Amino acid sequence: MRFINESEVIVRWKCQRGYTMAGALPRRITKETQRLMADPVPGISAIPDDNNARYFHVIIAGPEGSPFAGGVFKLELFLPEEYPMAAPKVRFMTKIYHPNIDKLGRICLDILKDKWSPALQIRTVLLSIQALLSAPNPDDPLATDVAEQWKNNESDAIRTAQEWTRVHANGQ
Repeated sequence: MRFINESEVIVRWKCQRGYTMAGALPRRITKETQRLMADPVPGISAIPDDNNARYFHVIIAGPEGSPFAGGVFKLELFLPEEYPMAAPKVRFMTKIYHPNIDKLGRICLDILKDKWSPALQIRTVLLSIQALLSAPNPDDPLATDVAEQWKNNESDAIRTAQEWTRVHANGQ
């Protein structure tokens, strides 16, 4: 798996956007994007789309010690017009066996719903998703069938998650 280094991202971002991005986006989004580029979160890559700076291509490395270790998970993150008053829209593009992520890639995470606050940032959302991979919560499921298996036979559920990670999250 290749994560883009800081200087490469900043140069790429500036070249792609020129200086038109700052005029087209709220300052908050510009600042958050610059921080993501200058100070990337370990194990996470978030690159703004070439054609829409509100849309990010995200890659999260499966956390070590989790059933998702060794996996490379692709996500899409979109900042609605109402951001930061409304939460970002995030979903997994990579198939994953997780009680809090459904077949469509939607994520059951409180800060993406009723616990969202304008004080939160893109970085916080990405760190929270990474933490969710480390600690699946079958008591607040989105994929009820997966949650049932997680509760009834956790070792089987973990083996299934590891297999899905090997098959679907191989960075291809």
